[in-house]
Amino acid sequence: MKNNNYSAAVIISLLLHGLLLAALLWGTDFTMDKPKTSGNTIKAVVVDPALVNQQAKQIRQQRDAAKKAEQDRLKRLEQQAAALEQQRQAEENKLRQLKADKLKAEKEARAAEAERKRVAAEQKKVAAAKRKAEEEKRKADEAARISREKAAKAEAERKKQLAQQRKAEEAKRKAEEQKRQAEAAARKAEEERQAKLAAKKKAEEEARKAEEERNAKIAARKKAEAEARKAEAARKEAERKAAEAREKQKQQEAALNDMFAGLEAETEQRGGARGQFINDESQRYGAIFKQMIEQNLLVDQTFIGKECVIRMRLSTNGLVLDASNDGGDAALCRAAKAAVVKVSQFPMPEDPAVIEKVRSIRLTVSPQ
Repeated sequence: MKNNNYSAAVIISLLLHGLLLAALLWGTDFTMDKPKTSGNTIKAVVVDPALVNQQAKQIRQQRDAAKKAEQDRLKRLEQQAAALEQQRQAEENKLRQLKADKLKAEKEARAAEAERKRVAAEQKKVAAAKRKAEEEKRKADEAARISREKAAKAEAERKKQLAQQRKAEEAKRKAEEQKRQAEAAARKAEEERQAKLAAKKKAEEEARKAEEERNAKIAARKKAEAEARKAEAARKEAERKAAEAREKQKQQEAALNDMFAGLEAETEQRGGARGQFINDESQRYGAIFKQMIEQNLLVDQTFIGKECVIRMRLSTNGLVLDASNDGGDAALCRAAKAAVVKVSQFPMPEDPAVIEKVRSIRLTVSPQ
């Protein structure tokens, strides 16, 4: 492209020089007036001075005009020459500049070629480095993939170990909890065993005391029965004596019918003794019934200090016909009625009046 510009500049410079040369040649007057031959013949003419002055003036004007025109022409030519010279110098400068530009361009082209070659070599190096980097990247990616797989495997193994550790810790915790529970259960069992031993000892002691009380009650009952038998024998003896007395009274009634004025008072006194005897016997048998009920009563510690009023209805031979609570602690009354049912038959007196009185009896049970 720069060579073409240089050729065009040379052609333009040659054309301008040709035009300058043509202009110089065109402005030069090459006509030469040939001198006319004068003869020897002299003609006389009359010259008009005014006309001569006029013609001379015209000639001078023409000559001045021609001179001026020539000066103008020369000036124009000088200007054109100067302009052409300036143009030539400009063209030469331009040519020199073009040469310098060409040299610079060639130098730059050589430098560009060298740079291109260098860049190509660099590009080759870069391509090789890129291929190497890609290979290294591929290897790094492969290593990273393997590392990720190993890391994932290690993470899975870690999670597995962590889960196993947690499971072991949970099992350990459960074992410790079971151990604590077993220890607590053992302590509780030991406490319960000690409590049972204490309760057993207490029960045995209470049983011993109950047995002693039962034996005492049995002894008391036997004593009461013996006393009841003695009382019964005494009652029979008393009845026998009373019968004998009545017989004697009957025998003596006739004789003593009018003896003592205070016989009615004596009779009333004897009637009061009979009533007292019935009441005493009724109370004695009531005590026997109460003792028999308490001996068959399942005593609970909560019954101590409580009372229950039992009303019983018996047959003439002592069989229990009915038993009901007539007030007091409900639990104690239930236990007392169970004891009544367990006894089922109570001993009865022989005196019909006492039998009639104890057939419907009201007793107060109060365990001690």
